[in-house]
Amino acid sequence: MVIPTTAPPTVMQAADLIKGTGATLKVGDNITAQYVLGDYATHKILQSSWSSGPFTTPLQSGSLIAGWIKGLPGMKVGGRRELIIPPSLGYGKGGNGIPANDTLVFIVDLLKIG
Repeated sequence: MVIPTTAPPTVMQAADLIKGTGATLKVGDNITAQYVLGDYATHKILQSSWSSGPFTTPLQSGSLIAGWIKGLPGMKVGGRRELIIPPSLGYGKGGNGIPANDTLVFIVDLLKIG
C-alpha cells in the first residue's frame, strides 16, 4: 500500500487498481471482501482482513462506514479499489478504535456479491 504524502483530500477519492469482470455491486447487496486499512497521516497499516480471512456484510448504513457505501457501488467482483476517505465519511470524532478525525486509505478486494 502506498499512501500519498500530500495534504489529505477533503472529499472521498476512489480508484480502481484492478477492474473486476464479475457482477456489479450496488447499495444493499451482501458483499464478501478483503481489505487493508492505512492511516493517511502516519502512513501506517491499521487493520487488515487478510490475517483473519474475508468478511461478509451488507453494503448499507449501519453495517459499514459511509465512505464504503459511497465508494464501492459500481465495483465488479474480482476488482480491487482504493478508497481515500475523509473523516466525515469515515469514523469521524469517535474513531471506533481508529485515531479520531483520521483520513483513511482502504484497499478493498471484492470477492463475491450475494
